[in-house]
Amino acid sequence: NNNSAISMEGNQHLYHQSEEQLLNEKNIVEAAKKDLKHFETLYNKYHEQIFRYVYQRTDAVDLAHDITSQVFLKAMNKLHQFQYKGVPFSSWLYRIAMSEVYQYFKDKKAERTVNFETDKMKDLIDEIDVNNTESKLKSLLEKIAELPDDELELIELRYFEQRPFKELSELLNISESNAKVKVHRIIKKLKMAV
Repeated sequence: NNNSAISMEGNQHLYHQSEEQLLNEKNIVEAAKKDLKHFETLYNKYHEQIFRYVYQRTDAVDLAHDITSQVFLKAMNKLHQFQYKGVPFSSWLYRIAMSEVYQYFKDKKAERTVNFETDKMKDLIDEIDVNNTESKLKSLLEKIAELPDDELELIELRYFEQRPFKELSELLNISESNAKVKVHRIIKKLKMAV
């Protein structure tokens, strides 16, 4: 909505925002709490990210659209509960999305999907020092797919989605140092397994 006095900063990185951008976003959230027409700005900014997050875990377009709609409906209905904690509003949306995806798999007793895009795995491959040999890469992918859901979630958020530890701590409701320790342990486990 271009007529709105409140607008989002243009051309920003998907995940990492400056303090100024975070405060601007906080103002939009506060405005949306008073008048839901401002929620459209947040929806437009984060819909694609949340959809991709859900799709990565479900591998079904229609299902991902349905779950994403639920995420934004819940966010809109519970917007009054949102509290600014110095991380992007998307962290709150991702927590809702995690819960919705988890609930879907629990209700359907379905297997969670792991989608690998090797261009997004570069940091993880470098960290584990796979040397890009086909067999080691295949072994790494198999070991990642075998991780428990909570560990897989950390790896996906940290390496595939490039989330900073501060945001991981907010998303998973753990301390930043705990997030670092957990990721380090998972990497160590994967290094030993590959």
